[in-house]
Amino acid sequence: MSDRKTGGKRQIKGSSVKAPRTRPARIGLFMITFLWLALGVPVIVSAAPYAAMVVDARSGEVLHSRNADTRLHPASLTKMMTLYIAFEAVKNGEISLDTKVRISKKAAAEPPSKLGLVAGQRIALRYLIRAAAVKSANDAATAIAEALEGSEAAFARRMNRTAKAMGMTNTTFKNANGLTEGGHLSTARDMTTLGRHLLYDYPQYYNLFSRRSTSAGIKSVNNTNRRLLDAYNGADGIKTGYTRAAGFNLVASAERGNERIIATVFGGRSSASRNAKVAELLDLGFRRAPTRVATRKPSPPDYNGTQARKGKTVRVATAVKRSLRPRLRPDTTAPESPPVVVAAAKVIEHDIQSALLEAQQTVGAEIISPEPVAPPQPTVVTRLSTSGGRQWGINVGRYPSRYAAEKMLLKTALAEMTTLDGSLRKVVKNSRGYEANFMGLTEDTAAMACRRLQARKITCYTIGPG
Repeated sequence: MSDRKTGGKRQIKGSSVKAPRTRPARIGLFMITFLWLALGVPVIVSAAPYAAMVVDARSGEVLHSRNADTRLHPASLTKMMTLYIAFEAVKNGEISLDTKVRISKKAAAEPPSKLGLVAGQRIALRYLIRAAAVKSANDAATAIAEALEGSEAAFARRMNRTAKAMGMTNTTFKNANGLTEGGHLSTARDMTTLGRHLLYDYPQYYNLFSRRSTSAGIKSVNNTNRRLLDAYNGADGIKTGYTRAAGFNLVASAERGNERIIATVFGGRSSASRNAKVAELLDLGFRRAPTRVATRKPSPPDYNGTQARKGKTVRVATAVKRSLRPRLRPDTTAPESPPVVVAAAKVIEHDIQSALLEAQQTVGAEIISPEPVAPPQPTVVTRLSTSGGRQWGINVGRYPSRYAAEKMLLKTALAEMTTLDGSLRKVVKNSRGYEANFMGLTEDTAAMACRRLQARKITCYTIGPG
């Protein structure tokens, strides 16, 4: 069936169906501006540089652009990345929506727009996410950053890694809330890219951006974008932003039937004129977008910089303190090959024995009665093949010391020899402690290992490539 769009109607062969009328909505936005001026209500006017981008959200096809690659101040559009990383952290098991976040003096002191958090109070992450998404609260955004990475500076580095992995090549973040800071810059194209990722990578959270109001724990907050949401047919997000340096910014998305358009504006002169311009750009997008098009979701962030090739070998500079394979009994028929030893830290026999006993108590009949364990001959693994998709791993917890993490790795390895045999034990230090990881697994093996460990009440989650 052929079809085409003409004027205010969509002509379909054999029928005539009127498209949603948007002209009254635009007239209404202009009338609001006129009334504000006529009544003497002060209207903030910005002279920031203008940039715009319109894409078909389904395919990513660019339908319109102007100064789309000019680096400008993003203002609170920055919070889209803060929220994206928060959603990612919840998915990865780094934090839960119900985790109580302690508010720092720095977060509490952020200037408006803010939720009104007080230093020392604790509030669930879900309320911080709502406040940042709906009210554009600066204190909530900073609190999210500190909860996930320990400091806003460390979080900004994570934001930049994620931006780079998404292909946002002209963006540099310096903070989590978008307040003006030297070098904190982005583009209309990059923010449009980020908007598509929010829409497709975390659709379960996308409804946040269309809520006119929501509970943020300590109070109810109103959406900074509610005027466009109410005035434009099909609008359901995403994020506003304003500072003097940036002007009035907005990334907006609207859906009509099977069509979805994302429009981005930087440097609007006022909130009313910005909304009118975005409505105009969304109209343009719906006119130019094809009725039917295959949906091509954006690829997940590629944190390795390039997609891993099959059979690629990755160098690992981590010392392994004991092989996961059990020591072979002495073979009297053939001389035993001398072990290869490279300088590594000593492992106390008593600790090995105690970990072995704990593992036996955990799995019962799965491990046969122990034999005396001699002091291990540690080796250094310098190459780890990822052929066959062995680019996955599992995490079995975070511990206050390297010793505790290594002991847990050994205990877990002895308890789950079936799936972890041949994997690499790795302790990773970060600002929150020591992560105990097994690496060098296939995706299926990692998933199976986690299921078996979780059945024994051992904390576990999988780690993907990168």
